[in-house]
Amino acid sequence: MSIRITANARRRMVALTAVAGLALGMAGCGGGGGDDEKPKPSASASGDGGSQPSAQEGQEETPLAELKGTDGLLLQIISAARDSGGFVTVSGNLKNDGAEAVAIPAQTSGDETEVIKHGQSLGGATLVDSKGKKRYYVLRDTDGRPLTTTGLTTLNAGQTLPVFMQFPAPPADTTDVSIQLPTFSSGTIKISG
Repeated sequence: MSIRITANARRRMVALTAVAGLALGMAGCGGGGGDDEKPKPSASASGDGGSQPSAQEGQEETPLAELKGTDGLLLQIISAARDSGGFVTVSGNLKNDGAEAVAIPAQTSGDETEVIKHGQSLGGATLVDSKGKKRYYVLRDTDGRPLTTTGLTTLNAGQTLPVFMQFPAPPADTTDVSIQLPTFSSGTIKISG
């Protein structure tokens, strides 16, 4: 009889411990209405209490380049940033300026079998350094997946989709490059950083 009582007591302790752990977890994630929940000032807020637009907000108004595609597609390049790891990340918006839904052309993925097998993407994009006479292709991971927006299918009329592409960085003294994407016009962009 004492074995049964001991087993029941152990089960109750385990259940109580689990409930207490869940309660603590929910309290840590949940919203107590304390002072800790006040919004923290952002790094972009000015000293007088007004806010300044972020760099990305300002760039959205004047893109680095606009590449026109088929059927009303438009690729607006917002930024091209060099990072310390030796890469350039190009960010922008793919927009359907047309009046009807448009399928993203399959050619934007490029023609490399390894890239195509991972689905529709912007893997066919290249950066061209005219000064250094080099072409830079979208980077791939160890499985051959392109380091770019993937899973592209259709854009409805007026729809905008944020996109990115990552390339090896040209030499540090190269800032102006041409960006090319199959079925789109090409454009010149300036690399920052």
